Amino acid sequence: MALPFLPGNSFNPNLGKNKYHKSHHFDKANEVAMMVGESKPGIGGDPLLGQKIKPSNSVIPRGDGSALPAWVAFDRQVLCFDAYFQEAVHEKREEQYRVRQSKIYFYLEDDSIQVIEPRLKNAGIPQGTLIRRHRIPRPPPHDDQFYTVEDFNVGNEITLYSRTFKITGCDEFTHNFLRKLGVRTKVPESQPGDPYMTHRKAMDESMQPLRPYEKYDTLKQFLDHDRHVLRFYCFWDDTDEMFGDPREMVLHYFLADDTIEIRETIPPNSGRDAAPMFVRRGKLPKEESDLKQPGVQTDRTVLNVFGPTGHGGRYILDSLKTGAVPTDFYTDKDLQIGALINVYGRKFKLCDCDEFTKEYYKSKYGLNNFPEIPYKQPASERQPREFPPYNGFGSEEDSLCSCMGLIPKPPRRDFIKFMEKDRHGLDSNVLRFLARMDTTKPIDQDRRFIISYFMSDDTVLVFEPPVRNSGIIGGKFLERGRIKKPAQERYSTELSEYYNAPDLYVGAVVEFNNHRFVLIDADEYAFGYMEAHNNEFAKASINLIMQKIQQALQGKGDAQDIQSFFQQNDTSGSGNMSYEQFHDMLLQVAPGLLTEHEIMTIGRYYMEKKEDDRLDINTLIAITQEQLRKHNFEGFTKLNEQFMHHDNSRSNTLDAETVRTVCHALHVPVADDLLRALISKIMDPQGKVNFTELIKVLNWRDHPVAPTQYNTGARQEDWQGNQKETLIQNVNYKQLLVDLMGSRGASR
Repeated sequence: MALPFLPGNSFNPNLGKNKYHKSHHFDKANEVAMMVGESKPGIGGDPLLGQKIKPSNSVIPRGDGSALPAWVAFDRQVLCFDAYFQEAVHEKREEQYRVRQSKIYFYLEDDSIQVIEPRLKNAGIPQGTLIRRHRIPRPPPHDDQFYTVEDFNVGNEITLYSRTFKITGCDEFTHNFLRKLGVRTKVPESQPGDPYMTHRKAMDESMQPLRPYEKYDTLKQFLDHDRHVLRFYCFWDDTDEMFGDPREMVLHYFLADDTIEIRETIPPNSGRDAAPMFVRRGKLPKEESDLKQPGVQTDRTVLNVFGPTGHGGRYILDSLKTGAVPTDFYTDKDLQIGALINVYGRKFKLCDCDEFTKEYYKSKYGLNNFPEIPYKQPASERQPREFPPYNGFGSEEDSLCSCMGLIPKPPRRDFIKFMEKDRHGLDSNVLRFLARMDTTKPIDQDRRFIISYFMSDDTVLVFEPPVRNSGIIGGKFLERGRIKKPAQERYSTELSEYYNAPDLYVGAVVEFNNHRFVLIDADEYAFGYMEAHNNEFAKASINLIMQKIQQALQGKGDAQDIQSFFQQNDTSGSGNMSYEQFHDMLLQVAPGLLTEHEIMTIGRYYMEKKEDDRLDINTLIAITQEQLRKHNFEGFTKLNEQFMHHDNSRSNTLDAETVRTVCHALHVPVADDLLRALISKIMDPQGKVNFTELIKVLNWRDHPVAPTQYNTGARQEDWQGNQKETLIQNVNYKQLLVDLMGSRGASR
C-alpha cells in the first residue's frame, strides 16, 4: 500500500537524504523552559548553512591503527597539572588571604576532572580531594558545555565551581601529549607562597632549644636486622669454686639493637633448677663497674646558671660532653670463636656457633675459619634403671606404670597396630590352628582344639569343638587373652615374654597354662597370611627353607644320587608324587631338619596347579541364590530402581564398581568375593555389566536354579581342620630339584 500524497510523505531520492523530520527544539529542564535542540536546528537534525556545532567531548586526532573507542584507547591515561587558587580570609588579623596549591587531573577516557590539594602539616583547613572526579561544566552562560582537553594549558586560568585555578605547570607525560596534539605548552611558572605558612615556618625555626637536639637513628638497624640473631655456644669454667663445675651456655646476640642474652643448658639430673635465663637481654659492658647513684653519672654537665632559681632562670650545658664517662659495650666484632668475654666478672669462652652466624661473619668480615673447640663433658655411662619386682597385683604393665611417676597412668595400648591388624572386610587378621593335647591320657589324646591368634592385640583364644557322646562339654577352653611363655620367673624385675605370632606354626609345641598342645594343622587363611608376610614368619619363607635344605645337602653325596632317590619312588615318571610320599622322602633326605609347617610350605609352593580350580557360572549362581534364599532377600525391584538411577545413558549397563557399590548400599547378603566372581562372569570385554541379566541371575524367586553341594567356608566354631579335598594332592619334585641344584637336578 502506497503512502498518501501529503506533505512530509513524499520524498525526493535525488536529495541524498533519508530523514526529513523536524527536530525537537524546546523542552523543560529542571522545570525551566529552555531550548534543547540548538545543536540540531535543521530538517532531519542537520545543521544550517554556515552553522558550526561545538563537540561535547574532546576532539583528538585519529592516529594510525585500529579505531578503538576512547575508553579503551585512553584507559588509565591521565593529564596532571600543577595549579593554585587564592582564597580570601575574613576577620583574621594574621592573614588576609590564603594561597592553596592543588593538583588537577584530567582523565582522557571520559573528560572527567578531579582536583586534589596536598595535605600540609598543621594547616588547620580540610585538605585532600577538593572536587571529586566527574565532568565539570563551564561557568555561565556556557554552563551547557563541559571542559575539554583544549581548555588546559600552562598559564591558563579555569573556573571550577566559582574557584579560579591558575595552571602553573604539568608533568612530562602531559607535556608530551599536548605537544602531539599540536598545542604549544608555555614555560612553567613558579607558584606563589602562602604568607601565613611562611610566617608559621619562621616562627617554628625561631623556637629552637638552647642545646642542640641529638638524634640517634636506630630505626634502620632495626629494620635491616630484625629477627637476626647470632648464636654462640660457650661455657663457664666454675671448677675453682667450691662445688663448682663446668656449665654450658648459649649466647644470643641480637643484631637489631646490639643486645645480648645468655641461657644455660642444664643437663638432666644435674641438681640445678631450670632457670629460664642466666643473663637477661640487654647491652653487656666489657668492664665491670659498681652501680652509680642517681645523678652521679650524666650525659651532660651544667656549666653556669644565670638569673633567679625557677621561672626566668637560664643555664648553660656542656655541649661537648666533657664530663660524660663513656661505657664500652660488646658488639659483634668482639665475638669470635676462642675469645674470652667478661660477663659481670665471669669468664665465658666462645667455642662454637651455628650456620647463620658463620654466614654473617663470612659476608661482613670475610672470615672463613671457624675452628670448633670441644667444650662438652664426656657423657658418663648411664646406669640402667631398675624397677622393683612384680608384686602379683594386677597386670605387669599396670604395676610398672605405677613406678614411672608419682601419678600412675594406665598402660598405653598399641592403637596403630590395632587399627592395622583389625578386621577389614574379609581380611580377619586371625590365624587359626588345629591342635591336640600332648599327653599320654587316652581320653585327652583324641580331643581337638582350635587355637585362634588375633594379630590386632596378640591375644589367644582356645576353643574345643563339641563332640557327641564324648563325655566332654565343648566350648571355650581358654578365654581370649595374652599367654605367657612357660619357665619364667613369676616375680621378676623384667617383663614376662608372651606368645607371639611367629611362635605358632604347624608342628610347634606350645604350653598354655600348664596344658601342652601340638599344632597339627592350620586353615587356608593362616597359610596364605604367613606366606604373604614371610619376612615375619620364617617357617613360611620359601627362600629361607631352600637355603636350609641346600646347606644340609652339601655333604650328602652328588645331585645324581638325590635325583635317583626321588625317581625310584616316582613309578609313573611324570615328575609328580603325592604329598604323603613327598613328605616321607624329605624326612629321609634331611631327617630332623624341617618342621611340619616348612614341609607344607614347600608342598604348597610346588604343588600341581589345576586349571579348573575356578568355579563355573552355574555353580556360582547356585551358591549365590542359596545364600539369598537363606536370608529371604527379595528386594530385587528396589535393586533394579537403583541400577536405573545410576544408568545415565539408558543402556542397561554399568561398570563393575558401581554395581558392587549399589549391592553393598542395599545390603545384598552375598559375600564380597562371591559377588566379585559372579560379576566377572557376567561382565563384557569393555568392563560393563548388564544389570538386567544380573538381577535375573540373583532372583531366586522367579528364576531358580538347581541347588548344588558346595561348602562356602565354615565358621570359626565349626572349623575342625582341612578336608582331604582341600589338602595338597600332588607335588612337582622335579621343579624342586631344579631350584635346589640347578640344571643338574633336572638331568636324567
